[in-house]
Amino acid sequence: MNNYLLLEIGVEELPSRFGQTTLDQIENNLSKLLKEERINFDNIEKYATPRRLTFVIKNLADKATDLEEEVKGPAKKIAVDADGNFTKPALGFMKSKGLDPENVYFKQLGNAEYLFGTIKQEGKHTSEVLKTIVPEAIKNVTFPKAMRWGGKNMRFARPIRWMVALLNNEVLDIDLEGIKSSNITRGHRFLGEKEFEVNSVEEYFEKLDKNFVVLDQHKRKEMIREQAVEVAKSLGGEVELDEDLLEEITFLVEYPTAFYGEFDEEYVKLPKEVVTTPMKEHQRYFPVLKDGKLLPNFIAVRNGDSNRIDLVKAGNEKVLRARLADALFFYHEDTKKPLESFVDKLQTVVFQAKLGTVYDKTLRIEKLSQVILNELNMTESKENTLRAAKLCKADLVTNMVFEFTELQGIMGRDYAQVSGENEEVCQGIFEHYLPRFAGDILPETNTGIALSIADKLDSIAGFFAIGIKPSGSQDPYALRRQALGILSILLDRKLSVNLNNLINAALDNYSNLEFNKEEVASQIVEFFVERVKNLFKDLGIRYDVIDAVLNNNLDDISDIHTRALELNRWLQKDELVEMLTAFNRVSTLAEKATTDIVKEDLLKEDAEIKLYNGFKEIKSNVESLLLDKKYNEALDAFATLRPLVDNLFDNVMVMDKDEAIKENRLGLLKQIYSTMLTICDLSKIVYK
Repeated sequence: MNNYLLLEIGVEELPSRFGQTTLDQIENNLSKLLKEERINFDNIEKYATPRRLTFVIKNLADKATDLEEEVKGPAKKIAVDADGNFTKPALGFMKSKGLDPENVYFKQLGNAEYLFGTIKQEGKHTSEVLKTIVPEAIKNVTFPKAMRWGGKNMRFARPIRWMVALLNNEVLDIDLEGIKSSNITRGHRFLGEKEFEVNSVEEYFEKLDKNFVVLDQHKRKEMIREQAVEVAKSLGGEVELDEDLLEEITFLVEYPTAFYGEFDEEYVKLPKEVVTTPMKEHQRYFPVLKDGKLLPNFIAVRNGDSNRIDLVKAGNEKVLRARLADALFFYHEDTKKPLESFVDKLQTVVFQAKLGTVYDKTLRIEKLSQVILNELNMTESKENTLRAAKLCKADLVTNMVFEFTELQGIMGRDYAQVSGENEEVCQGIFEHYLPRFAGDILPETNTGIALSIADKLDSIAGFFAIGIKPSGSQDPYALRRQALGILSILLDRKLSVNLNNLINAALDNYSNLEFNKEEVASQIVEFFVERVKNLFKDLGIRYDVIDAVLNNNLDDISDIHTRALELNRWLQKDELVEMLTAFNRVSTLAEKATTDIVKEDLLKEDAEIKLYNGFKEIKSNVESLLLDKKYNEALDAFATLRPLVDNLFDNVMVMDKDEAIKENRLGLLKQIYSTMLTICDLSKIVYK
């Protein structure tokens, strides 16, 4: 069973963002289809360049395993009529399973007999199966945007131009809507042979290597990394390697050669981001630094060898020079006047048709940030926050940000510094966009924290108020990301704030809109609760623990997180099952109580008197521990009630015939349950 399949899909240059995802999809499709067809194999190796997607399926079985499966049909009384003939249901069952009357039988199952049959199917040869599943695996790949070409019905990111398919050393005949497989592949577009034959997988790798194709994407990435480091060293600096950019370049080239370019030192005087953004985002260059400062150099990667690299270098320098000249011009033009002068222009920029202009948004941010400062006890930063709120969106209408949108916030901070604003105002303008993506840095200043939460919560409140909410995979305004950003700030900074209050304050800023405030607020709370659950799960907290501490409560996210961590640890106790069993009984009966008032004169039994006295003592201890946020100790203290609870249930009939006594006992249990809820809801914990 040393069979292998070599499959190469030759395409017009794939966009780099599709390289890895397309590989993964085809691999998953092939693996799934092979398993469905009962064909055993060891593993699938996958490789990609801009022009080819390659798969090597190793140790394929000669044929699919034979199938023998017993299938159950209708009961005998339904399957056979009075004359002993098969009925329509029985005949329908046989037809659907491909069975003949001679191949079926009755078998006792429980109290009745049922019609059974055994399906036997000989496994198909692997070559026959592959001819069917390979086209299917390719056609089932999905892209955000795909294209059709040459009158074909199938869609792909880019036209497929050739296909290599070798089963062992023989061509496997596959027809992909007129694209027929062969053993002919192509080398590097400029350096390699236009076409050449391969007759084995070993020869395939060998000849690609000779034709300037580094097939293995991992090898290409390391080549680029090593070359970039060496080139930077030759310049007396260090390359600033952005992993996302490195990944992108890896899927843009088949044969990488790194080289450096130069630009005028005048541009180094610009803010670093002004220079590096066009470098990285537009030209796919790596910056070069020395002691953290930019050098007047960049590192680019050519899809080819070093032949006539001087011409390539000159061409790239020319392109970057034009970009940097634009940036310098925009910078000089923007800094001729203070940042504040751009604010009024925000009235001409629509945020959302129903939600007004960006200028309107800044006014709402200003109002909401004051509420946030009060809630967070950061009122000493009020003056700076209000100033930063006024200026935070001003850079959106500057020349620089209009051209390089990636610089929003960054230019706001820089232009504020040039305009003479104090450091916290400047930093707050930049930080109000943070975090911009998963794993991004978080705001450090009080001003930045308040503005970031205000900006994001304003967007969430506004869009929910007009009925625009994320659904399924659709979230065009990135509201989920913004909610997670708020939660990340609160958790990271351990900020105690009632999110319900902030949501209501954000909605109050939309008094010009018609909506049911209570209903929308409830929807937003539910939206945040789901985000909290997902975030906590990612942090390794049990789902039942999340339910136990959350309970649709957003009073203090940071505190809820602390409780969850403590409960997660506390649940490792040996006597857990006994404790949870006892307190589940408490919670079940407590729900039947109409009051939590306990009259001592109605406590008749020794067990209930001991529980009542013990509870009073423990309750005050628990309350004291909760004030100090000692949740683990509070749980331990509360758990000491268990013997007294067990004693009550063992010796006392809670649901007494005397209504007053019954209500009194239920009231006691309700008090215990209410105290438990101040820590967490133990009834939500799942145990075996």
